[in-house]
Amino acid sequence: MTFTTSGAYDQGKADIQSLSVDDQLGLLWFVYTEMGKSITPAAPGASGSEIAQGLFDQVKPLPHEEQLQVMRDIASKANTEISRMYGSMSPETKLAFWYFLSLGMDEGTIIPMPPDYELPEAGKALLGKVQAMDFQQQIDFLRGTVLVMGAEAAPGAGI
Repeated sequence: MTFTTSGAYDQGKADIQSLSVDDQLGLLWFVYTEMGKSITPAAPGASGSEIAQGLFDQVKPLPHEEQLQVMRDIASKANTEISRMYGSMSPETKLAFWYFLSLGMDEGTIIPMPPDYELPEAGKALLGKVQAMDFQQQIDFLRGTVLVMGAEAAPGAGI
């Protein structure tokens, strides 16, 4: 199946929800890796990138296991301070945050993928669908995926 209609990548975004949180993170990593240098922060130098960089800078100094927990918390919409901060960001800022995380994983400052990690069959099938998309559909898929992650800001609170 290839994604040729506007609704097709919406189905892909729904498909990712069927994966476990760790496999959602794995799929994001593979998508960012596959797309390589073609993904850059949505608006380099814009306030969104600065906000994403600021949140990344809070995650970066944490021990690797805590970094992984932050990513899991965001993906599962856990009610944590960082997840709420993430949840309040724009879609482009969220894309930039995951971009910074993927760069950090490549550089070794963020917990790397386990060397023996393998996507489950459903994840491999979804990755194949994403690979068959054109670039704009891939960006839309990523935007739709990262948009729904993160907790909502607490009522009456700044975050």
